Amino acid sequence: MKEISNKNNLQVLHEDNHIIVVNKRVGDIVQGDKTGDKPLSEVVKEYIKEKYSKPAEVFLGVVHRLDRPTTGIVVFARTSKALTRLNELFKNRETQKTYWAIVKNKPANPTDKLVHYIKRNEKNNTSKAHIKEVPDSKLASLDYTVFKELNNYFALEINLHTGRHHQIRAQLSAIGSPIKGDLKYGFDRSNPDGGIHLHARKLVFIHPVTKDVLSITAPVPNEVIWNAL
Repeated sequence: MKEISNKNNLQVLHEDNHIIVVNKRVGDIVQGDKTGDKPLSEVVKEYIKEKYSKPAEVFLGVVHRLDRPTTGIVVFARTSKALTRLNELFKNRETQKTYWAIVKNKPANPTDKLVHYIKRNEKNNTSKAHIKEVPDSKLASLDYTVFKELNNYFALEINLHTGRHHQIRAQLSAIGSPIKGDLKYGFDRSNPDGGIHLHARKLVFIHPVTKDVLSITAPVPNEVIWNAL
């Protein structure tokens, strides 16, 4: 795995003429929003412009997003052709997404499949996981395995089957195992950095142009609990 750093402390996991994959940090927003904070997409554009001495505006397509308090893999398209094909891949769920999460309350089962109906609340930007279908809800499923027991915490590996708003956070909260630091979903206190212990660990997908199978893994943040893994 190749890692590159620049003045913006950007960690690049994969880079070619068509795509660039970075390891998002806590607090980074992938795309601009009402906060007006500088998004990760602009940081990546600056990196490309500087590295390749591009005089003109740099094209960069946002393919998917991660919640601001989470960390891990984010893919950007460097060409319009790559963007169109990546959008289709993600829309049709032709990707394998693996996340790691740290929880305090051990789930009842060491491994399980969770199926809920997620309903989003636009007003407070949360989602609730319901056992049965409710109006305006969407089916959400994932499977998890408890892969390590730490002091006071448990590490889960999660394979995501659908991509609903705050899905992992809402589903783990629904089974009584909210993610460390996630006040919004029932954890009792925040993390010092304002983030939560949810990390987009691995992504497997077909390259939009070369058609090679790419398997990309993101190192966990340099933090005490993550380092224990």
